[in-house]
Amino acid sequence: MTSYTILINRSHPLPTDFLTDFLTEPAIPFSAPPNDQKRLLQKEAAQAVTLLFHQAASQGIGLVGISGYRSYSRQKELYENAVQKGSAAVAPPGASEHQSGLALDVSCAAVGLELVNTFAATKEGKWLAKHAPLYGFILRYPKDKEDITGYPWEPWHIRYVGKSLSLYCSLTNLTLEEYYSQLKH
Repeated sequence: MTSYTILINRSHPLPTDFLTDFLTEPAIPFSAPPNDQKRLLQKEAAQAVTLLFHQAASQGIGLVGISGYRSYSRQKELYENAVQKGSAAVAPPGASEHQSGLALDVSCAAVGLELVNTFAATKEGKWLAKHAPLYGFILRYPKDKEDITGYPWEPWHIRYVGKSLSLYCSLTNLTLEEYYSQLKH
């Protein structure tokens, strides 16, 4: 994959045979055990998140990676489990940014390393929201944009899009969907 700005959602899924290139493990704390694919990100995203986490640590902010890359088959498994439980919060296979290797779910000890909305109110969550764009990441599913993104608010889900687009989206308060809609007009 060469485009970090690719729009991935239910309306713009990845092909079923999509495989990302150059997956590597960033040098950050993870809750996943060694050799777990959740510890992987696309190379440039891994380099950027390493810098982001190291800057956080230097300021006393303890961020922890929870889930990065997911294969199509793993996403299918998660989606089917969610559907059985009546949840629409999990992306169908092909529609998850995790399959691209450009997305990372982040948490902290203050919320027990859980992926919960209260993460946004922690010092770690506030720091991440403020600093992620400086390293090429956006908070992909912002509050009050659920009708645009198609997903509930996830203050823990960051997506690598490169510095130019992350700063632009941050300054304009645009989601990727809104950014792409602007490009069409």
